[in-house]
Amino acid sequence: MNRYYNHIDVERNAQQFWKNNRCFKVFEDMTIEKYYCLSMFPYPSGNLHMGHVRNYSIGDAITRFNIMQGKNVLQPIGWDAFGMPAENAAIKQGISPNDWTKKNIDYMRIQLNSLGFAYDWDREFSTCEVNYYYWEQWFFTKLIKKDLVYKKDSIVNWDPVDNTVLSNEQVIDGYGWRSGAKIESRKISIWFLKITNYAEELLKDLDNLDWPERVKTMQRNWIGKSSGVDIDFYVSEIPDALSKLTIFTTRPDTLMGVSYLAISSEHPIANFLYKNNPKLIKFFKKYCNSLCGEADIENLGINIVYKANHPITKEKLPIYITNFVLMEYGHGAIMCVPAHDKRDWDFANKYSLSKIPVIADINGNIPNIYNGPYTKQGSILINSGEFNFLKTYEAFDIIIKKLEKKYNSIKRVNYRIRDWGISRQRYWGTPIPIKYGKNGEIIALNIDELPVCLPTNIKLKTNKSPLNTIPSFYNLRNLWTRETDTFDTFIESSWYYARFCCHDNNDLMLDERVKYWLPVDIYIGGIEHAILHLLYARFFHKLLRDFGLVHCDEPFKRLLTQGMVVANTYYRKMNDGSNQWFNHIDVKVKSDGSAYLISDGKPVIMGGIQKMSKSKNNGVDPQSMINQFGADTVRLFILFAAPSDQSLEWSYAGIEGAYRFLNRLWKFTYDHIALFGIINKNINVSLLNDRQRAIRRITHITIKKTTYDINSANFNTAIAAVMKLNNTLLRFNDNSIQGLAVIIEALEVSLLILSPIVPHITHVLWNELGHKEAIINARWPKIDDQALFIEEMTLVIQINGKLRTKIKIPADTDLDIIKKIALSDYKIQIYIKCKFITKIFIVPGKLINIVF
Repeated sequence: MNRYYNHIDVERNAQQFWKNNRCFKVFEDMTIEKYYCLSMFPYPSGNLHMGHVRNYSIGDAITRFNIMQGKNVLQPIGWDAFGMPAENAAIKQGISPNDWTKKNIDYMRIQLNSLGFAYDWDREFSTCEVNYYYWEQWFFTKLIKKDLVYKKDSIVNWDPVDNTVLSNEQVIDGYGWRSGAKIESRKISIWFLKITNYAEELLKDLDNLDWPERVKTMQRNWIGKSSGVDIDFYVSEIPDALSKLTIFTTRPDTLMGVSYLAISSEHPIANFLYKNNPKLIKFFKKYCNSLCGEADIENLGINIVYKANHPITKEKLPIYITNFVLMEYGHGAIMCVPAHDKRDWDFANKYSLSKIPVIADINGNIPNIYNGPYTKQGSILINSGEFNFLKTYEAFDIIIKKLEKKYNSIKRVNYRIRDWGISRQRYWGTPIPIKYGKNGEIIALNIDELPVCLPTNIKLKTNKSPLNTIPSFYNLRNLWTRETDTFDTFIESSWYYARFCCHDNNDLMLDERVKYWLPVDIYIGGIEHAILHLLYARFFHKLLRDFGLVHCDEPFKRLLTQGMVVANTYYRKMNDGSNQWFNHIDVKVKSDGSAYLISDGKPVIMGGIQKMSKSKNNGVDPQSMINQFGADTVRLFILFAAPSDQSLEWSYAGIEGAYRFLNRLWKFTYDHIALFGIINKNINVSLLNDRQRAIRRITHITIKKTTYDINSANFNTAIAAVMKLNNTLLRFNDNSIQGLAVIIEALEVSLLILSPIVPHITHVLWNELGHKEAIINARWPKIDDQALFIEEMTLVIQINGKLRTKIKIPADTDLDIIKKIALSDYKIQIYIKCKFITKIFIVPGKLINIVF
């Protein structure tokens, strides 16, 4: 054993052992409890970043912990390989996206291996491989036959930078989720998956998931279930087919406050009026090509010649074609109550429409709506005719019953979520298996026409798809043509977890092995995927289930959303108003808190702590840290520096501290072996003295605590407990046979607990302690309840918070007896004589505080 810790040799030794012995190759074994640990797979960008390292370090620690629990653990890895960044990079570098992607995968595989992750590499695949996306095409043809797919002309979210459609979920506050470009609206024909068919089930099944409540709330809000009623407003002097204007409202209690109706620019009434009204057509082209409901878009409308009759009062209500009503929500028409809704109030102000308050404030008074609407729940209804004085909480059902009985209204549930638009007008993706006939036929390709292989030898010159310029791709026999759009790449990531279970089956999409492995026991990734990937994957899983391809209702049993990795930022303002960002390794911070650039000595502005990113130039190259300190140091720091679900602030001091700890662990083991060799490890409990018994108790307390902590993914507290145990050992000098046995037990427990976190150094040290079996095959240490037992404990007795005496009592003494013993102590009797005791506080095992 070398005297000094050399992480290069240690990590080479361990990784070679794992590779030679195929330690992480996994087979299905029905006699062993399975555990499926999965981290969200990476996009092959070329370089791992610290966010990757954190995600995969968490997953690997959980995997190794469960292996030590005796479970059959699957931890696979693959590549989310399709997507626009590959196209953009390929254009810039003058190579094909296929070549760029494969080169990056090869390099990132090396990086992942350098960190020692326990992946079953035999299951590796990338989503751009034909034998993966073939099954998506096959499944899509099945979905068409079950009427779960459709194509229609629709106003869509268009990303002008990435030149493609985005789904509603991929638009964040009006901007493209990947490009950050301002989203436009265009009307084009695209393919949709009917996710709305599963809205209720997606909502209901959230209750059964062990997921962060924040993620479940985000999905609930996005699905947006709302109960309400359909109400018919009849429009006079218009063709009969259009005379019934149905709206859906969740607020029937405000029905008597309606002062106008708003319809979508795509509503049938609007389409009817466009034919002979250039003014309306001009309004639509100018104002309705923006995102409906976008925060910074001005809500506008144009009054049509027709009016609607209020179902109860028969009052004539104006109708406006607007740019803020979605055709996909309800029926593409809403009733507007300006006195109690901010948007309706603003619109009414703009077009001088009436505002009728119909809900009294909490004191029963008519609210002042001069400066804005009254949007609180209020107390009772006012200005509502026969419904006056109904309490607001009871008005909902009473008014709906009235409408159902007298006006044929229908109570129903509506959802905010819209169907998933899956067409993308880009090249690097899965071709959609559809063909078009010369007479307008649209049909799915036959099985014998699959797979539709994406041509891979293409060098792109622009980010527009070349597929519609390649006749050999889109031309078929008898004047049929292929679809040139590709699938949204979120399709690929919606089922990859299931394919890992049967990656080598070329005859079936999924086979019986999914019954063994699914659902995934723990899924690890960022909370930014709460709506995008996680919602899509849940939906796609339910589709797979309904076709008999999987057996369970949900793909991921437990979800762990790791926090971001953040670091300080530094910049200078440029003459053009932009910021020039500097990496922290190029900056020196003074004791007064100011900072300057090392290269020129001139000051820089401190931009605060932000998420590591290329744009802010505040990232840290994981490979440079691995080369300098070793993979175990990086893993230890990243798991110790913060709780898994909270942001982790990068710190060179922190990583240096982690390196020092590993060096101390190595030195302690080396010194022990050098002085005493491999000694008898048997502990004779009956021969232990008090100090030896105390050390052993700390050892087993550490086992108990870390078992719970790691099972809960609280690695930082588990590591802290082991550090505390090791600090105790450094202060324990006992060279007796039993003393050395106690030390060896504590040291081996430390190695076992740390092995999921720092697997390389523990692998080597375990061997050096004389074990023939590798630590990866060792079991998690067991708690000796006898070691935790304290025969006697010392309690501090305080009076009004001041120490007065100490007592020794049996460890299992009842609390009531403890009080009696404390009060009867002669030293305490002196202080409490003739005093009135107001309270006695007991901290079990520590102190008693008597308060006068």
